[in-house]
Amino acid sequence: MTTTFITGANKSLGFETARRLVDAGHTVLLGARDPERGRAAAASIGARFVRIDVTDDASVRAAAADVAAHEGTVDVLVNNAGVLGRIGPVDEYTAADVSAVLDVNVVGIVRVTHAFLPLLRRSSNPVIVNVSSGMGSFGMTQDPARIESQYALPLYSASKAAVTMLTTQYARELKGVKVNAADPGQTATDFTGGLGHTVTEGADSIVTLATIGPDGPTGQFIDRTGNLPW
Repeated sequence: MTTTFITGANKSLGFETARRLVDAGHTVLLGARDPERGRAAAASIGARFVRIDVTDDASVRAAAADVAAHEGTVDVLVNNAGVLGRIGPVDEYTAADVSAVLDVNVVGIVRVTHAFLPLLRRSSNPVIVNVSSGMGSFGMTQDPARIESQYALPLYSASKAAVTMLTTQYARELKGVKVNAADPGQTATDFTGGLGHTVTEGADSIVTLATIGPDGPTGQFIDRTGNLPW
């Protein structure tokens, strides 16, 4: 059984992932910005709440220190926190709009990964799961048969393309650490306005990658059905 830290886990995909891992017997540290919501979510499933704001260096360092003091190690890090960002006419986008999305979806992953690597390296089977999206896949967004090709989300898509590239590069550079990316697919959450498959189905790929063994893959991008085009 693992000790797993999940960012943005007080609702939606992060919460469902946490719930399923707890039900399977894993120790789950539920990371969230809002203490009230985070504590309530953690208490409802038997996880431990750890406050973390992935856009704040001090908050991320404090979260890692909290885990170091209580659990001493982390086996699995799930970088789930993300924002959709501004949507609408692209000619109205500003540099600030872009920065806000990248700070959570991309830089946030770097912040958290950097802070938690010392804890991961204490594990005999360290695993990082980056929650990405088919909206960041060149192959899927250019395939008329895929639903991803029917939407235009420039800021979100660009950020998730960066997440998948970070995943491949980290997988190459972090020797002994398995780093993979999960695509939940179109899932009925706040992001999609309730459209898509269930949150349980969306969490399938995240849970799969969070529970891989010592012989599991690294540098992969999967959804609930298997490997995906980058």
